[in-house]
Amino acid sequence: MPTTITGNKTPGSFQAQFHRRWNHLNDPHVRALAWLLDAPDLLNPFAPQWRGRIASLAADAGAAAEDWLETLDRAPAALHAFLDVQPFARLGRYAEKLMAFYFEHQGVLFAHGVQVRAGKNATIGEFDFLLRHGASLVHWEFATKFYLLQSGDALSGPQMDHFVGPNLADTLGAKMHKILNRQLSLAQHPAAQIHLPQPVASAQALVKGWLFYHNDDVTQVQSLGVSDGHCRGFWCTRAELNEFDAEHTIVLPRLSWLAPAKVPSMQLLERQTLQNMLDAYFEHDTMPLLVALMERQGEHAVERDRGFIVPDDWRSRAGERLLHNIAVSN
Repeated sequence: MPTTITGNKTPGSFQAQFHRRWNHLNDPHVRALAWLLDAPDLLNPFAPQWRGRIASLAADAGAAAEDWLETLDRAPAALHAFLDVQPFARLGRYAEKLMAFYFEHQGVLFAHGVQVRAGKNATIGEFDFLLRHGASLVHWEFATKFYLLQSGDALSGPQMDHFVGPNLADTLGAKMHKILNRQLSLAQHPAAQIHLPQPVASAQALVKGWLFYHNDDVTQVQSLGVSDGHCRGFWCTRAELNEFDAEHTIVLPRLSWLAPAKVPSMQLLERQTLQNMLDAYFEHDTMPLLVALMERQGEHAVERDRGFIVPDDWRSRAGERLLHNIAVSN
């Protein structure tokens, strides 16, 4: 039975809130930075499983930066030069550079992307951010992640590892295990001391991103340490697009995954055009595509919802990967 994907039409959805506040911004990099400052945390910093190691920006970070962002939007050359974005740039690095630009503007950036090596060829790790905090430094790891909740008969209730990356290469559980148990202890390594002229007062992870659900299956995820207000979307298979309830869409390139989209109306895809594009794409590729459902607003269109379109066998492959990971961990 095909699924009808209607998208989120609720006025209180994150996209609607974002557009009310930031729709006057036009530069895509400034909009992405506004999202990083204003989007809710992906994880609940107060959930006990994070042991106080999840960082948050100030609650008013977006509001406090509003005038600066508007000025930057009118004259973004300095930001563009700082980013030096290439078409092949990784999304994580792109987001890091946006945050580095912000932290530098705030006057708290001590260092960004500092690699720690033991000898010429052995890389121990990397400090994403070292920030000034009084007479000390704060170490922040930074991640922008996109995961799809995969559940099914073979899996007993949602767990952190049931949030799977679109390419099946990692899970939210594995990512957080790596951050909490390895990356945040980098300052304790002897090889790191040469980079630390001041003591590191604390080490935390700042995590932004979007989580995607099939048929609005959002139950029980708060108990996993996920923020109540996290950014969310849907996922569906290519076959489930037979009743796709969206007249206008765009396919989001990877560097446009952060902020809700705003594009010229001429870039919109009609339903049949999107379906033909997906058919041709999935003949040769298995990587899901992120699609935004759009609403026209004069010469522009804005995103009202977003979702990953996955190959028809993605669910079974994701289930096999999860069962393999469970077997290995046991």
